[in-house]
Amino acid sequence: MPSWNYYVIIVSLTTAISCNNNDAQDMAATMSIADVLPEITNVTCTGQANNYTLNVTISSPDTGCDQYADWWEVFTPDSVLIYRRILAHSHVTEQPFTRSGGLVNVSPDEFIYVRAHMNNLGYGSKVYSGTLRNDLQPDSLNVHYARNLEFQDPLPEDCAF
Repeated sequence: MPSWNYYVIIVSLTTAISCNNNDAQDMAATMSIADVLPEITNVTCTGQANNYTLNVTISSPDTGCDQYADWWEVFTPDSVLIYRRILAHSHVTEQPFTRSGGLVNVSPDEFIYVRAHMNNLGYGSKVYSGTLRNDLQPDSLNVHYARNLEFQDPLPEDCAF
């Protein structure tokens, strides 16, 4: 009688998929934590030096208050937090979504990163970077880069819905 091995791959903290041995190996080869983290898909900017407003578009696998993108932030390569836009609720039915924030106090030639954070999983690796003079461009960062910022104020107080 054949023996069956079953594996469970956790896709998010609230979703699991059961599959047989071959399917599990195939999924594990193609799936990573990056598949369940928020990503920045666009950034536009208005304003002037040391007084910018950023419009940031995020795609995230929101499921409700248990899992949602809870902020986007602007920071320097040496891990200095410049600005954080708190997102007060999940965006389950609005994906991707855009939220504005500012006033962002940077010079037009200062190199910055813009990235998103998931309340229960941390930072996404798909970010935007560059200078505002030359427009920010898609980039990627290790999810642990400047992770110390995760505990720096301002932080969300609660999820509205």
